[in-house]
Amino acid sequence: MAGSTDQRRAEVLRAIVADYIASHEPVGSKALVERHRLGVSSATIRNDMAVLESEGYIVQQHASSGRIPTEKGYRLFVDSLHEVKPLSPVERRAIQSFLEDGVDLEDVLRRGVQLLSQLTRQAAVAQLPTLNVSRVRHCEVVQLTPSRILLVLITDTGRVDQRNVDTDIELTADQVARLRDVLNQALVCKTLSDASVSMADLAANAPSDIRTAVIRASTTLIETLVEAPSERMVLAGASNLSRVTGDFPAGLPTVLDALEEQVVVLRLLSGVTAHGAVHVSIGEENQDDQLRGASIVSTGYGATGATFGGMGVVGPTYMDYPGTIAKVQAVARYVSRVLGGN
Repeated sequence: MAGSTDQRRAEVLRAIVADYIASHEPVGSKALVERHRLGVSSATIRNDMAVLESEGYIVQQHASSGRIPTEKGYRLFVDSLHEVKPLSPVERRAIQSFLEDGVDLEDVLRRGVQLLSQLTRQAAVAQLPTLNVSRVRHCEVVQLTPSRILLVLITDTGRVDQRNVDTDIELTADQVARLRDVLNQALVCKTLSDASVSMADLAANAPSDIRTAVIRASTTLIETLVEAPSERMVLAGASNLSRVTGDFPAGLPTVLDALEEQVVVLRLLSGVTAHGAVHVSIGEENQDDQLRGASIVSTGYGATGATFGGMGVVGPTYMDYPGTIAKVQAVARYVSRVLGGN
């Protein structure tokens, strides 16, 4: 909106957005005068609405109906939010106690998205920690058969990845223990990309009797976790979107497909660079066609100085932005506290 636009028109737009979010019905000038203390006549409000419409912030669907906000109007509304309503002490305590009962990182994230979907009545998503920010805490080697092992990689973010490896040779219990030691010397306290350099040198220095097993194990880790990392996410509340099926221009199935396929949403969550800051993407601002017509409110979670991944909600463009932003912020903050042990 141009800098010369007076404060009243901005207030009229905020009132229209607030009323439409609450009622999902077009908003007329008479209703604005009755519900909001704007201090002017309905004729003045009608004039303001005409200007807002000409500037693309609201639109009239039918000649006799009120106005509804456009995506441009929602964007200005979101950008003008200087503060969001904080959660009540009761809500904060409920969130914290529910998350603290999580048994591991994935369980905490599942609880987090379950809470977000219930609090916002939208679909909620969270990205499991990406391996490029995780450091290896330990690599366990479990012997399944004489010539088959299971590698269990545990990172400092709590992520656990498992890989089966055919060693091509039969191993004794002592050889399995030595293999574990060799792998951990190359992996522990390193990111996987850094560790891949160490693992590439393992074969040349490995004891001859376990060299084949070392080559097989390190190759599997490099090929599946470094060169082709599998990102995962957890999802809850997709069924909430069925309540607003008619409010997605491209149709609800395209949004559900994006959530199911995960790739589109993971790409979006991967763009979250810091926890604490909330990003709002509205309608056509979403690069992927499947999510155009939807709004995504997302933020990062993690520990001090490190973002493990992104989490947020997906819903219609008329969602309650102040409430949604506050809830996404709060849940991400408590998830970070639980994972950080604070």
